[in-house]
Amino acid sequence: MGSATSELPSQRTPLADAAETGLKIVIVGGFGVGKTTLVRSVSEIRPLNTEEVMTQAGVGVDDTSEVAGKTTTTVAFDFGRISLNERMVLYLFGAPGQERFWFLWDRLFSGTLGAVVLVDTRRMDESWYAIDRLEHHKLPFVVAVNRFDDETTRYSLDEIRQSLALPERVPLIDCDARVRQSGKDVLITLVDHLYALATAQETT
Repeated sequence: MGSATSELPSQRTPLADAAETGLKIVIVGGFGVGKTTLVRSVSEIRPLNTEEVMTQAGVGVDDTSEVAGKTTTTVAFDFGRISLNERMVLYLFGAPGQERFWFLWDRLFSGTLGAVVLVDTRRMDESWYAIDRLEHHKLPFVVAVNRFDDETTRYSLDEIRQSLALPERVPLIDCDARVRQSGKDVLITLVDHLYALATAQETT
């Protein structure tokens, strides 16, 4: 992405005494799409991450052709926390993007109420596995398009929805993973989606 830095909160806030609802959220997507950046930008605590420097072992295994300059990679998961209000707290787990670590995803999905699929339009084919696994587990999700500064073609959300064969019932939004408010908007969209689904189930 460009040189813009994440808008980190100036002060890390403690968990509110009134917090009573904790939701586990998983952020999935392809390699280098911005999952670690998203967790870092929105987390109100210092994020736990398992980033390691990329070595020769990944040459020919991890496709770095579209992520020039990337020198580290997540090898287990990222973890952060954000309070949406005094009562509701989201616990964020960013999944590793490389295919060789996909076996970890099913474990991360355990106890998860919803997910965010982060998409890079330069490599949309890498989003298929994430969507397939979430549908297999019957986990609700939203799709967030992380807009990169060096996109040669800016596809519309309608074009992206069609390319991913995404049903209208699945929310699809733009975001900038570096910007705290943008990342927060993604998470609010997911929570609103989960609430709408729960309400619909109660009325049937």
